[in-house]
Amino acid sequence: MPRQGYLIRPENIPERAACPVVDLHNHFSGNWENLDDVVRIMDDVGVACYCDLTANTKVTWEEGGYVVRQGSFDGFMANCARRFPGRFIGFTTAGFAVPPHEPLFNDASEFADLSIEILRRHVSQGAMGLKILKDLGLVWRDSQGSLVNADDTRLSPIWDEAARLDVPVLIHQADPVGFFDPPTPDNEQYKILREYPAWSFADRARYPRHDELLARLENLISRHRRTTFLVAHGANCPEDLARLARMLDDNSNIFVDFSARLDELGRQPYSAREFMIRYADRIYFGTDMPSSRELYRFHFRFFETFDEWFAPPRPDGSFRDPRWLIHGIGLPPEVLDQLYLRNAERILNKCLT
Repeated sequence: MPRQGYLIRPENIPERAACPVVDLHNHFSGNWENLDDVVRIMDDVGVACYCDLTANTKVTWEEGGYVVRQGSFDGFMANCARRFPGRFIGFTTAGFAVPPHEPLFNDASEFADLSIEILRRHVSQGAMGLKILKDLGLVWRDSQGSLVNADDTRLSPIWDEAARLDVPVLIHQADPVGFFDPPTPDNEQYKILREYPAWSFADRARYPRHDELLARLENLISRHRRTTFLVAHGANCPEDLARLARMLDDNSNIFVDFSARLDELGRQPYSAREFMIRYADRIYFGTDMPSSRELYRFHFRFFETFDEWFAPPRPDGSFRDPRWLIHGIGLPPEVLDQLYLRNAERILNKCLT
């Protein structure tokens, strides 16, 4: 895209959100050293509460992608939740924290029992939900080498236990559709895939297709109506809001976030605004990027203003070299209140301010 443009347009960047915000999709990745800085950022921009979805894991970057390993939920509670009461909540991944090159389980029944045991223990310690990484259905295999799909019935006891405990399951299935196509210059995701080569799932012999992953997600959700599912990243089909609308219409047990996908919404601002208003009671706020004042204010600018032609962030939270520029959608105050706060409180059955 051009390095210089001559379009003159106003900038209306909110210093603080229009109302208190819950960031219900983010990660510390086991790194709590800069927590004081994060709290100062939250105070400055109006973020009341931050959810670490992988509070019992340690995440490291390796070979152009990330690797998740078991960490300490006790550590999260001691370093975050109890140190800053009311500001941080956490989800657990239970037994779903296995490096991608290792089998998810040898014995499915033992794995389900162990995951349920961990989930119960962490919920008793304060965990607010269960987080399922995108590796499920995409890369994790059993000890026989078979891919473990999201709708694998061997995992059903885990989803049923989440319903019994009355905690939501936040699940990441698939990834942007371009990640499943060859990483060539004509792919919209080419810049990202060049920087993060481990995010390419174009190998059809190794990875299932995007449509298959979404079909299995819908199958999982429809089988477990009593379980509340939080579907991350607009179900990884924000390029097709009609499909996402059908998913919401067909399944009353799901909520959705658009974390790390505002670049997709911002290039279709009329459709995105209509969608956000229509499903105002089903969408919660999340960023899924390193916290900064600039990053949060970008989100508020997108949701609260009609500003035009501004840069969305990259996956690392920076604003360098955007693929395209986007437009704000100026949501009404009552929709902002649901998006920023009330839906998160409904999901978690908890007052968060």
